[in-house]
Amino acid sequence: MNWIVFDYGDVLSKPSAALPDLAAAMGAPLPEFLKAYWEYRIPYDAGSTPLEYWQAVGDAVGTPVDQALSAELTRIDVEGWGHLEPSSAALLAALSEAGANLALLSNAPVAFGEWVRAQDWARHFRVTLFSGDVRCVKPDAKIFRLLLDELGAEPADCLFFDDRESNVEGARAVGLRAHVWNGADAARAWLD
Repeated sequence: MNWIVFDYGDVLSKPSAALPDLAAAMGAPLPEFLKAYWEYRIPYDAGSTPLEYWQAVGDAVGTPVDQALSAELTRIDVEGWGHLEPSSAALLAALSEAGANLALLSNAPVAFGEWVRAQDWARHFRVTLFSGDVRCVKPDAKIFRLLLDELGAEPADCLFFDDRESNVEGARAVGLRAHVWNGADAARAWLD
């Protein structure tokens, strides 16, 4: 069985437009907020709670974060990443209709994984695996092995698309066929 595996952020999705809104909700200048947002993201994507994440960001920008603010920031953050790129959505639909075995492998917190699985378009995927659920992130070999176990597949049975070269290299190191994402048209060319 052959599998086509996609990353989510900046592959299937548009870049988040919510970062200025998050900075405003924290009362922080955008550059300062962005530095903290990305600095603490890996532990969040690896399974830390929303409150732990937003408190770390808040400490960095000088804003106390309680449970209510954490919940609001999480809502804004999930919504910001929740917009599929139309060309990617069309590619997924076409592949699904053609009977392709599709999987999603993303560095994302638990809350985002829950949101994705509730979306109508998630039906295109036979497997969805999020780093927050398994407590490790790409490009760690462990997450690719967990994916292969979930798929019941050999590495050579999988074609993986990701926007980050380091994740592509991590997948290749485990034996997956992998390509840097350069848009849906380029992916179609690889698949043809």
